[in-house]
Amino acid sequence: MKFKGVDFIEFDSLLTEDERLVRDNTRKFIEENLVPIIEQCNRDGRFPRELVRPFGELGFFGASLKGYGCAGMGNVEYGLVMQELERGDSGVRSFVSVQSALVMYPIYAFGSEEQKQKWLPPLQKGEKIGCFGLTEPGFGSNPGGMRTRAKKVGDGYVLNGEKMWITSGSIADVAVIWAKLEDEKDKVRGFIVETNLPGFKADDVHGKWSLRASVTSGLSLQDVHVPACSLLPKSDGLKSPLMCLNQARYGIAWGAIGAAMACYDAALQYAQVRKQFRDQPIASHQLVQEKLVWMITEITKAQLLALQVGRLKDAEKVQHQHISMAKRNNVWMALECARLARDILGANGIADDYPIMRHMMNLESVKTYEGTHDIHTLIIGAHVTGIDAL
Repeated sequence: MKFKGVDFIEFDSLLTEDERLVRDNTRKFIEENLVPIIEQCNRDGRFPRELVRPFGELGFFGASLKGYGCAGMGNVEYGLVMQELERGDSGVRSFVSVQSALVMYPIYAFGSEEQKQKWLPPLQKGEKIGCFGLTEPGFGSNPGGMRTRAKKVGDGYVLNGEKMWITSGSIADVAVIWAKLEDEKDKVRGFIVETNLPGFKADDVHGKWSLRASVTSGLSLQDVHVPACSLLPKSDGLKSPLMCLNQARYGIAWGAIGAAMACYDAALQYAQVRKQFRDQPIASHQLVQEKLVWMITEITKAQLLALQVGRLKDAEKVQHQHISMAKRNNVWMALECARLARDILGANGIADDYPIMRHMMNLESVKTYEGTHDIHTLIIGAHVTGIDAL
């Protein structure tokens, strides 16, 4: 079933010509290069690394950053790229999101000019791969409790600690590691750590039922010596990695729409040809139509929410609670769309002849990472009530 597009209220009319062009070019690439291989990658638990350099050539990495070879896209354009990537697969979108928002962005925002010149061009081209080390085995939703420590030793630093659920950890050339610096009263600081240094180790997580086409790792740092120039000089407390997470959450809000679109489109096309009772397509049944109507309505609302947040971001007016609402709502919506689509397809919904079960399993992870559904509820709740319930 070839994807036909999902636009109920002429959403495209709200986009600029450049935004539509970016979306359409990304869609074409995903249809031709990712969709034909993604189900086998998911079966095999294989990340399609052969697409990394082409992603760089298309300007996907660090797409919204300016200079250093980056595309300098607007935030809506970047969001539409994320949408199409996740319509292909959440794990692939996660890879691009981490490379862009969690590796390149902190170097861009908190790094020295020397660090930017050294790392951003090869990361943009896909010549180097990065990962982001914040989450720890005991500290996910509470990153401020991290136990990873950095200590000033001579003309450099020594890092010790563990990180968990790290996208691209074992294939990364460089890691942005967040640690509490003992010499600054445990203030959280960022470090650029090359992964070939002695004491740095990455082990993959196996047995995943979700994000199988993505590399997920645990990191161990045991007396890892890094030079003084590894410190991100403008990193300043826990707010710095949280700023990075906001960049990633914004991309997720768009990406989830892509996953929902894939599920809705597959369910609609299936319902129009699958016959049951009186030799009629099941699309003629009231209960099936109700499911499809719910899906297209919620997708449309999610599109408008993501677009407005993107416009606010381009105008430098976006706030973290806006991004939390978009991430929370759109991922929840996409997961419900996947479940309804699975209902419509019946037993066929669990087979990888169709993308629905893969998207459903992936979205279970997307609902959890970059701030769980419940954590974003509390972020929004604190804003509307003025009371922090964390």
